[in-house]
Amino acid sequence: MADRYDYSHAARREKLISIIRSILLWILAVGGAIALAYFLVHFGLAKTTVDASMAPTLDDGDRILVDRVRYKIFKPKRNDVIVFCQDSDPDRKDAFYNVKRIVGLPGETVQIKNGGVFINGEEMTEAVNVDRIMIAGLATYEVKLGDDEYFVLGDSRNSSEDSRYASIGNIKKSEIVGYAWIRLNRFSFVNNLNRK
Repeated sequence: MADRYDYSHAARREKLISIIRSILLWILAVGGAIALAYFLVHFGLAKTTVDASMAPTLDDGDRILVDRVRYKIFKPKRNDVIVFCQDSDPDRKDAFYNVKRIVGLPGETVQIKNGGVFINGEEMTEAVNVDRIMIAGLATYEVKLGDDEYFVLGDSRNSSEDSRYASIGNIKKSEIVGYAWIRLNRFSFVNNLNRK
């Protein structure tokens, strides 16, 4: 019975190396998970609260999670709900985030007439349920978007301060914080809400 526990020096050393390797792998896995979580919280994700301008898709006070990585890989698309900040430092604690839907893409012309949105002279088919637009604002005439500019509208088309107004205007790519990803208070994916 005593022979079962009588290890040679080489066997004990191999067992010790195996234990140390397992501990190091465990430490690396935990450290990697902590580093990934830190990256996601501080650089990959953000949270913001929505105002009434995105109704009926999002309600006033809805809290959303913002994917800050998506647009570092992919280009923003028409109908994406985005979060943008026109502050010079969007990471400041008191920076104001806006939540709107992209309707016009870089290089396009946008005009609002007869209550509809026209892209390059053709009326856009809305992907979501929205009202006809009563006030065209700056888009009464064609608005030509630059190579890095987007035209955004709130889904509450008649009570939203958006690209139709000089206070917001066209949104530059550098002002986009990220993709409105998940509504937290009533869990759902933001860009799947209010679809036709």
